[in-house]
Amino acid sequence: MVASDKQGDQRRLRVARFAVIAFFFLNGVTLGTWATRIPAVQAKLSLQPGPLGLALLGSAVGAVVGMNIAGRIAERLGSRLVSTIAGPGLFVALTLLALAPTLPFLALALVLFGAFNGAMDVTMNLQGVDVERGYGRPILNSFHACYSAGSLLGAAFGGILASMNAGLLPHFLMIAIVACVGILVSARFLLPAAPAQSQARAHKQKVVFALPSLTLLLLGLIAFCALLSEGAMSDWSAIYLSGTVHSGAGLAAAGYATFSLFMAFGRGVGDYLAARFGAAMLVRLASLLAGIGLTLALVVAWTPTVLIGLGLVGAGLSVLFPLVLSAAGRSSRQNTGAALATVTTCGYFGLLAGPPLIGFVANGVGLHLALGMVVLLCALAAACAQVADVPTSNDNDPSSINDREAVTPQ
Repeated sequence: MVASDKQGDQRRLRVARFAVIAFFFLNGVTLGTWATRIPAVQAKLSLQPGPLGLALLGSAVGAVVGMNIAGRIAERLGSRLVSTIAGPGLFVALTLLALAPTLPFLALALVLFGAFNGAMDVTMNLQGVDVERGYGRPILNSFHACYSAGSLLGAAFGGILASMNAGLLPHFLMIAIVACVGILVSARFLLPAAPAQSQARAHKQKVVFALPSLTLLLLGLIAFCALLSEGAMSDWSAIYLSGTVHSGAGLAAAGYATFSLFMAFGRGVGDYLAARFGAAMLVRLASLLAGIGLTLALVVAWTPTVLIGLGLVGAGLSVLFPLVLSAAGRSSRQNTGAALATVTTCGYFGLLAGPPLIGFVANGVGLHLALGMVVLLCALAAACAQVADVPTSNDNDPSSINDREAVTPQ
């Protein structure tokens, strides 16, 4: 009977893993779809980089709000329920982006899009952490690789439709319907909510973040640089190709597809490279690779060269965030949740603030120079790389917090 129960638990865990993969993949497809059609929305509404950056700020604001609300609800009702609501909400918001007739409406639609994406991001990662805990070995990076694969597929398909001048609404509606069906089918196989904690334990966990150490602050700085750069490539690579390099719509979309392809490949080999070279060396080399790739794309504004450069950026950025999360986890065996929360918060701040910041700077000095900030951030990450070699702390960390809720943004 015990062996049978154990086999049943293992089977449910495997099925849950595939369900979480579906969530990451479909989230990537959705964001890849949006990234490749931003130039079409910009052209439809005749937006300059500054107003477009302001609209993208709505997505950042929505994401911050969505992350916090979803995190708090998931603590009480479980991440499965919130994920099941957030996924379809994201796809509905995608269709609203195609319907936006004016800049204010686009900004409001982006707030909604960002809120549901933030909620989905938090809860699917919580599900991923639970599944990883059940497996007893690191597998979270594989979920993010599936996200990259989804982004690649969404970007590739979006590029094809963009080159055919396909309408935004039919494109977004098709993606929304398919993704919604996939989410609703997969959601029933997610892990259920964990049993409620006792009042005494809940009281102890009210303070989630301890004062971060210098090590965590530097790891957070690398995460900030990495995800700001990733967000800049997501929202501005197609604009750079279409507006500055003057590529066609299809080739402009291919820029983000190339970035996503190399990012997926980099995450696939990242664990092997980390074991081969060490975390600090890999962070340094990857940051420099990303910086060199973007420099190439900015200095030689020729479409094939830009595509090669964006591929190098994707390969370099792919491993940075997982590596700093791993280093944060090693910084304390008992305080892992709080350490990850600190680094993740820094990273997501860069991801959310980066695209609108690029837009505001581009409005003043041009997108070409604005993207040069990303090169400087890659150099800064490389300078801080040594901190990724973090030894495991002892168990006597006074700020120790070992609870799943600690990874929830507060």
